[in-house]
Amino acid sequence: MRNVITIARKELNTYFQSPIAYILLAAFAAMFGYFFWSLVYFFVRASMQSQMSGRPMALNLNELVIRNLLGNCGVLCLFMIPMLSMRLFAEEKNRGTIELLLTSPLKDWEILLGKWIGAVGMYASLLLFSGINLIFLFAYGKPDWKPLLVGYAGLLLQAAAMLAIGMFISSVTSNQIVAAVTTFFLLLLLWVFEWMANMDQNRLTEVLTYISLLRHNESFIKGVLDLKDTLYYISVSFLGLFLTARSLESTRYRG
Repeated sequence: MRNVITIARKELNTYFQSPIAYILLAAFAAMFGYFFWSLVYFFVRASMQSQMSGRPMALNLNELVIRNLLGNCGVLCLFMIPMLSMRLFAEEKNRGTIELLLTSPLKDWEILLGKWIGAVGMYASLLLFSGINLIFLFAYGKPDWKPLLVGYAGLLLQAAAMLAIGMFISSVTSNQIVAAVTTFFLLLLLWVFEWMANMDQNRLTEVLTYISLLRHNESFIKGVLDLKDTLYYISVSFLGLFLTARSLESTRYRG
């Protein structure tokens, strides 16, 4: 496990030694901040209109701000994850260092697990950075922190699954742009399967709806820690890691 932690730490440092980490942090902070302050503005305006109408209603901060904020944050994953996962193995192949890595004393599972944890750690840094906005929410309001915590856990699980898929795609190409674009369209496809729920239900639409990444994040956004949805994201993560291991074996065999 020490090797896994060492590789994960190295991957995380590599992100922050390149412009990628700072570009993603700036883009994520800008988009998250825009969503946050827009939702707060509409919440405050709705509260004032309610009081001015003479029929004050208790508006729920979690439902109107946090739930919508986490939903929008989940959509940002579609754009952030390909940029995080594209370099994991494609860069090693492009630089010709993949042979050195695969002939080192490290086991394949240590390499891929370390890289994956490093990428998940980078995404967790983005989420942590977004917490600056939420300080204002707790300073001037009284949101329930438990649904917020569950929502963030859901975003992290969702990102972990998406990163595992992206890492597999990165392991089969030496071109980072190809890896990023392919990952984006595959994740987008897995995302829009949710739309099948509005069509006539048959066995195929039921299966496609079930494997939608969006569908399994809905319970977390509502603050519900659902074991079924948790197992789904763990299963997708395991599948992505398994396919990456097979891809590394194939690379090693081809020499």
